Amino acid sequence: MASILLGASTSLFTSDDLSLVTSLIAHGQTHLFDGWSSSSLSENDSSSSSSSSNKLSLMAQLRVLDDAYPGGLVAYITNAQRLLSESRLGTNPLEGYTPSVPSGEALPWGSEKFEQFEERGFQHAASGKVAFVLVAGGLGERLGYSGIKVKLPYDTAREAAFLQLYCEHIAAYTSSYATTSTSASPKKTKHKTTSPFAIMTSDDTHAQTLNLLERNEYFGLGRDNITLVKQEKVACLADNDAKLALEDNNRWSVQTKPHGHGDVHMLMHSSGLLDEWERRGIEHVVFFQDTNALVFRAVPAAIGVSLANDFEVNSLAVPRRAKEAIGAITRLTPAQGSKNRAMTINVEYNQLDPLLRASGGAFKDGDMNDKNTGYSPFPGNINQLVFRLAEYRRTLQRTHGVIAEFINPKYTDGTKTAFKKPTRLECMMQDYPKSLGPEAKVGFTTITPNLAAYSPVKNSVAEAQAKFAKGDPTHSATSGELDVYASHCAALRLVGCSVGSPMSVTFLGMERLALPPRISFAPSFAPSLGHLRSKLPAPRQVAISARSSFVLEGHCENVILESLELDGALHISVHHPRCRLVIRCGLVQNAGWHWTPLEELEGAETSTSPVTEEEAMRGFRVHRTETARYEFFHGGRYVLE
Repeated sequence: MASILLGASTSLFTSDDLSLVTSLIAHGQTHLFDGWSSSSLSENDSSSSSSSSNKLSLMAQLRVLDDAYPGGLVAYITNAQRLLSESRLGTNPLEGYTPSVPSGEALPWGSEKFEQFEERGFQHAASGKVAFVLVAGGLGERLGYSGIKVKLPYDTAREAAFLQLYCEHIAAYTSSYATTSTSASPKKTKHKTTSPFAIMTSDDTHAQTLNLLERNEYFGLGRDNITLVKQEKVACLADNDAKLALEDNNRWSVQTKPHGHGDVHMLMHSSGLLDEWERRGIEHVVFFQDTNALVFRAVPAAIGVSLANDFEVNSLAVPRRAKEAIGAITRLTPAQGSKNRAMTINVEYNQLDPLLRASGGAFKDGDMNDKNTGYSPFPGNINQLVFRLAEYRRTLQRTHGVIAEFINPKYTDGTKTAFKKPTRLECMMQDYPKSLGPEAKVGFTTITPNLAAYSPVKNSVAEAQAKFAKGDPTHSATSGELDVYASHCAALRLVGCSVGSPMSVTFLGMERLALPPRISFAPSFAPSLGHLRSKLPAPRQVAISARSSFVLEGHCENVILESLELDGALHISVHHPRCRLVIRCGLVQNAGWHWTPLEELEGAETSTSPVTEEEAMRGFRVHRTETARYEFFHGGRYVLE
């Protein structure tokens, strides 16, 4: 079949190429090879945008697309045809299911129950039994940032990138010390190992991510301990028959788009990492996303919950208001006699309310807030997951990492016969439980308040301003930074320190924002609340005023904060891992640092020092007027008085 259509062009290709062409023709893709009857590379086609755009380049792209998808392009086209048919018919994938509240744990941050789970989870990670996976395939364009999102500083006080923060947290888990919440001093673990860390990149982010790691010596985790796995894009579809869409201005290239962060499961399978990790004794895998600086405050407790409840899959969650625009963790039970399986899964907020109403009974009024808690009984999904490795690996061996896909074509009209623009199949990381049987133990861990686990940086300035006007969380660079400081302040208050109240400020036209004392500690100082308690033996001797800024960074494993009265800016950097430092200060007072709204900057200042991308997306500039700065470069014992 291929030789008849390709004619003289047949001689340009290998037997494997011709086999692929035959398969594509058999599945409705004849249009890709129209006019290929001569041996010319480009058929003198004026749409070719460069000398390298020709039959060979298109065939090379088809091979890449075929190799990247389990089952190849034929499987992709077949799946697309089925999903497009269901979309055209308006099939509801949740029809016939009865929703209920799943099993899980609700943990108030700082409660005794929280710290018990946190201690158990931290010890599990510190003994080298947990691996970490970061989904980082996106650029920062939506935020107004020209780089990759993981390169963005998560706060202005430390000026450390999100990726640095994550590496520091993982390193802190595998420090030679792990602290119990009840001990007054660190307790040595029996193991000292480094947790493996995988990062899913894309064509857009791979080179920049690798460059960021190499320039910073892998942020102390070591080259051999970090693995980058790159996802490929998938072909776009031109119509309901799933014909592959060619580029508008280049007939020698198929349009492609990202397949979604669900590709991480396929990459974990194909990379062989899970086999390697199991040999290393890894028992759990933590998945997290690129710009949530608070997630590691909740991860140890979530690991502890997984251990205590024997969860195969555990979704980190936050309280959600009824009908809030965030997915909900839901137990779905099929009708008796149905071939479908019961599952605990994320249900998108716009699907949850009608699903609940249709089920009747206790949920006949739909998604409603509980009268006692003020929140929906269905926890909010934040896409941070804890998997048990053994079952995860077996499931991926069975499925090859392919999870449930969906398609969302934009039709030109109600007949649903034509698309406004090409579409493609998509998949989401959190849909993995759809691959599991009804016997799988899938649950959730809700951490309250949100400040203890969730403050993503994902919305542009304009989107943030629109959400702010409606009273919704802005999830912007501004809120993400302020929440970092607020979370540190709240942790210090929890253990008994005196910390000043936030000041009311206006950034980017958003009024009455809460600007807390600018406290930012490297994870090495206190990667858990249990650690923080052990690092402050006399918390009532620590007082930080509302206008203060306090930064601790570097190798802070052996830093103890005995006493401090701060009214200004204090910046301490520890450069040596065997530096043992006791902070025993009286009053530290100076002019400090000032978070100045961009609107208040004078023209002369902005002309000599233009507003940066980071400042523009946050709405302020930091003026470091006066700082008490201390740096420790050598090992030994020191007292800062």
